[in-house]
Amino acid sequence: MGSQGPNLFTVHCPLFTDLLQLAKPRIILLLAITCVCGSLVAAKGNLNLLLISLPAIGWGALGLVLSAAGANSVNMWYDRDIDPLMQRTKNRPLPAGRMAPRTVLAYGTALILLGTLAAAMANLLTAAMALSGALFYVFIYTMLLKRHTVQNIVIGGAAGAFPPLVGWAAVQNDILSPIPWLMFAVIFLWTPPHFWALALMANADYTRAKIPMYPVVYGEPATRLAILRYLTLLVPVTLLGGLLAPLGWLYTAAALGLGGWWGLAAWRLLYAPQPTAQARAPAQIVFRRSLFYLAFLFLAMVIDSFL
Repeated sequence: MGSQGPNLFTVHCPLFTDLLQLAKPRIILLLAITCVCGSLVAAKGNLNLLLISLPAIGWGALGLVLSAAGANSVNMWYDRDIDPLMQRTKNRPLPAGRMAPRTVLAYGTALILLGTLAAAMANLLTAAMALSGALFYVFIYTMLLKRHTVQNIVIGGAAGAFPPLVGWAAVQNDILSPIPWLMFAVIFLWTPPHFWALALMANADYTRAKIPMYPVVYGEPATRLAILRYLTLLVPVTLLGGLLAPLGWLYTAAALGLGGWWGLAAWRLLYAPQPTAQARAPAQIVFRRSLFYLAFLFLAMVIDSFL
């Protein structure tokens, strides 16, 4: 057969890949999990309420995913000057020259607006929570904190804590219960040790880009100790959930077990060989366990609320 010209899928597949990369899909997946879990726990074991709320849950999750993807895209637009300096970000669409800055900014802004509109299909409070998380990530973390203070991820981590509020609001149309705020607090305290483990592995990158992440400012030994200290604060906070209906013994057991499992990795990291660049495995284990920790802790909340 003769040539029929370029295949349409082949032409557009790279663009689709770039658009997907701008959204940071792995981060979006974890945000979506915590959002949906917030909705399921909000049903408090009431299957009738859950079934009635399914459309709102879907709109809330979609709104959260789109708005967060937009915020991530705007983050890449803003960081286009430092991303070329780091190995893990230099092949992103902007530093690699595959997309124009104005295109990425327009794409991210459009996604935030679409996400807000989608979340509004659940209710206005859900839309407000989704939009608040996106704006906090863009203006507070990306533009105000990231390049200027070592507390960047400590304060900025609040942006990633909005999804359970979005999910809860989609079902209850309020956030007055202490449970969604417990979820918020868990993610808020989880974020620094999770991100600092990544920062240990990417310390050279952050140093080149002059981003004041904890290892850059205080060094690796202090960062390893800070990770363990945050875990000793996080675990007691998670255990408070066992005192709040509909959570109970199963969630409490999961919080203890998962906290000990992640804490053991942090303890081993504290005494692992240094620098991490030459012994990445302990930091990688802490980072990977942090992902499973959060996902399974929220899953335990869901299961316990329906028992």
